[in-house]
Amino acid sequence: MSGHSKWKNIMHKKEKSDAQRAKIFTKIGREISVAVKEGGPDPVSNSKLRDLIAKAKTNNVPNDNIERLIKKASGEGDTANYFDITYEGYGPCGVAVIVETLTDNKNRTAGDMRHYFDKYGGNLGQTGSVNWMFTQKGLIVIDKEGLDADTVMMDALEAGAEDFVEEPTVFEIYTTPDNLSAVREKLESLGYTFLSAEKEMIPSTYVKIEDEENKKKMQLLLDMLEDNDDVQNVWHNWDEE
Repeated sequence: MSGHSKWKNIMHKKEKSDAQRAKIFTKIGREISVAVKEGGPDPVSNSKLRDLIAKAKTNNVPNDNIERLIKKASGEGDTANYFDITYEGYGPCGVAVIVETLTDNKNRTAGDMRHYFDKYGGNLGQTGSVNWMFTQKGLIVIDKEGLDADTVMMDALEAGAEDFVEEPTVFEIYTTPDNLSAVREKLESLGYTFLSAEKEMIPSTYVKIEDEENKKKMQLLLDMLEDNDDVQNVWHNWDEE
């Protein structure tokens, strides 16, 4: 690992989602709908759905809402078809940005993405233009309070984790993407609770923005992207510290 903490970005996203709870419920709902249609409504046999239920609970989505979403997606009444489209581009000062979307209208989403990047000093690129700067990892984040670092590290590594990083307020546990579910479930069985447990795109290098105007533009670009209902995840290599 680079040693550069991802938690600051995750915490920022979590604070925004708390302020926009209905929006985050909608985004997770779309993911659950797609997962149910692809793999069925039973989380025991549908590992993707199992991961999304865990994600929903981490984001404080009530159990009743989760069950309602699964029932709706598995019934004949849900006719929405979502397309999984990833956009890549650059923000101000060459910051690499990956935007993962689920949309029922490709033209609308493509137009929105182009507008946002153009408006805030960036530009959309071709598929693969920035993806090579990132590596997908599973990342589990645990609050440090009351926990012993050595114990958590041993439990994580024995559960199959690749790496363990201690930050000032949290422990970051890295896994391969395919092993995230197994490691999370093993740690859950040991009584751990998580601030976050998701697949993340980890940048290999980071870009600092010195100019205040460009910092403002970069933040506005991220805000606009994250506020769009079609956008599920935004990854970037801006060093915000």
